[in-house]
Amino acid sequence: MDDNLETKSILEELLLKRSQQKKKMSPNNYKERLFVLTKTSLSYYEYDKMKRGSRKGFIEIKKIRCVEKVNLEEQTPVERQYPFQIVYKDGLLYVYASNEDSRRQWLKALQKEIRGSPHLLIKYHSGFFVDGKYLCCQQTCKAAPGCTLWEAYTDLHVAVNEEKFKVPTFPDRVFKIPRAVPILKMDVPSSSTAQAQYDSDSRRNYSSQPNVNTWYIPKEDYPDWWQVRKLKSSDDAAWNNQAERSAANHSISKISWGFPESSSSEEEGNLAEYDWFAGDMSRSQAEQLLREKGIEGAFMVRNSSQAGMYTVSLFSKAVNDKKGTVKHYHVHTNAENKLYLAENYCFDSIPKLIHYHQHNSAGMITRLRHPVSSKANKVPVSVALGSGIWELRREEITLLKELGSGQFGVVQLGKWKGQYDVAVKMIKEGSMSEDEFFQEAQTMMKLSHPKLVKFYGVCSKQYPIYIVTEYITNGCLLNYLKSHGKGLEPSRLLEMCYNVCEGMAFLESHQFIHRDLAARNCLVDSELSVKVSDFGMTRYVLDDQYVSSVGTKFPVKWSAPEVFHYFKYSSKSDVWAFGILMWEVFSLGKQPYDLYDNSQVVVKVSQGHRLYRPQLASDTIYQIMYNCWHELPEKRPTFQQLLSSIEPLREKDKPGRRNAE
Repeated sequence: MDDNLETKSILEELLLKRSQQKKKMSPNNYKERLFVLTKTSLSYYEYDKMKRGSRKGFIEIKKIRCVEKVNLEEQTPVERQYPFQIVYKDGLLYVYASNEDSRRQWLKALQKEIRGSPHLLIKYHSGFFVDGKYLCCQQTCKAAPGCTLWEAYTDLHVAVNEEKFKVPTFPDRVFKIPRAVPILKMDVPSSSTAQAQYDSDSRRNYSSQPNVNTWYIPKEDYPDWWQVRKLKSSDDAAWNNQAERSAANHSISKISWGFPESSSSEEEGNLAEYDWFAGDMSRSQAEQLLREKGIEGAFMVRNSSQAGMYTVSLFSKAVNDKKGTVKHYHVHTNAENKLYLAENYCFDSIPKLIHYHQHNSAGMITRLRHPVSSKANKVPVSVALGSGIWELRREEITLLKELGSGQFGVVQLGKWKGQYDVAVKMIKEGSMSEDEFFQEAQTMMKLSHPKLVKFYGVCSKQYPIYIVTEYITNGCLLNYLKSHGKGLEPSRLLEMCYNVCEGMAFLESHQFIHRDLAARNCLVDSELSVKVSDFGMTRYVLDDQYVSSVGTKFPVKWSAPEVFHYFKYSSKSDVWAFGILMWEVFSLGKQPYDLYDNSQVVVKVSQGHRLYRPQLASDTIYQIMYNCWHELPEKRPTFQQLLSSIEPLREKDKPGRRNAE
């Protein structure tokens, strides 16, 4: 761009500026400044005797996230009747125009300059930030996610030739929720469990908008679930741009399935031994094989046309896409001779690169789920699930009756070897839930705890695949609460919550994130002890963070704000879900936010509203669940801290203690 154009003034006017409250409770003051807008920045200057003085500050246009009006405060003086706000990467600036025409002119000019920016906000705060809180939603963190959908976002966030979509609007309905809830003091964690680290930079990132290439769609058969999908775009290359890569998941799993473990940083043997390697297969042949396989995440690695290089071919089937699509990703080498598909994730060898991307999409359309090679059209299921001691003989299992069905499959009561009661989860060939079953079996093979459902093995050599677990007599916790809850003492309800917390503390300490914790996914045994189940969405992570890929389904009413806004999971998003589960238990199986649909819940939770106190929960117990719903993940307790908080209440009033006395 020409230097003259960059510095040429687009708009100049003397406006009133409010101080930016560098400290949370610092007083406000107002000063007249000469504002000058150019193509690259918005600057403001001292102005005295009709002359421009020294520059007092400026904001780069590329850092601006939102420009919009602000609702008036009560008893606003005449000179501050026309405020607007500029939300940028490092702060928030309030400016006051002299009249409505002036404000409209500034909004139009600024919004024109930021049009097409990939960093615009979907939601903003319509009220001022005053005395340490937003007047619109009462949130006390200045970097908190916005509470009001920004209508201008629809027109501004896309280039002129891109397909537009309408941002849904929601009725302005209000929860009846208690205003002030005291916060319990939590002990400092004594374990070395990995926790989410949120410095000032990551908090600012938390306030940025989610990927604009994705949107939520409801699942028709399961209205409490939403699915993330990619919006149609004329520019598929945008899906692999740097912005997507930089937002990718930083976690990596130790669990290796489908290829041998390695112990060297050098190239690990001959690639031909790996079941995902297809050698010199052509692009068209690869596409044909992957389409024949037709399963989300089917992939192979081929020799590239460039000597010594490789290409990863990956199949994905989006919602309502019968044909599916095949993407080809070239393996690149950086200056340090490291291999990568996404620049931030570099490896010494192809097997290590593939291992990482089998657990993390990191910029690709989906993660590498099912290896396909020229050796066979069909991936042996036993390779994906493991073999040896975990492989059971199908003829030794007799199916007796259906126990239930859900989001990820049908469960049958069975007899193993004619004498052991077992639960058998089944999946048919080609089911869209196949990957969830593989993931669940892989996870359960690694986990063993009294408060987690026991895993016995799999029947994986033919379809339908079986995952065989212990049979829990009283079934699903949610159904048990609905049918027998009225006969349970509050002390028993607390004990049930404690059982779940024990199981989750074990997962937390072993760096697993459950991602679907709810009463429906816990089971009640004959002694009314509760065990955590359903590990289809569970992931192992090193840095306590997992960013889900396109196509991921998630239960909105159990999800933390960082999940439904940014698809970010951690042990702290599990803690949020545990708070919802506690609410389910003490309300005897009621549906959370039962009067509101998913969209309304997203808006209200983002505004700071929370579930009310169930009648059977004491103030102390409600404080514990309320602590799980802190807006910022790092402010929520760990599961180990939750155990410490529940323990004294549990000891004080154990089930049956009062009868004994």
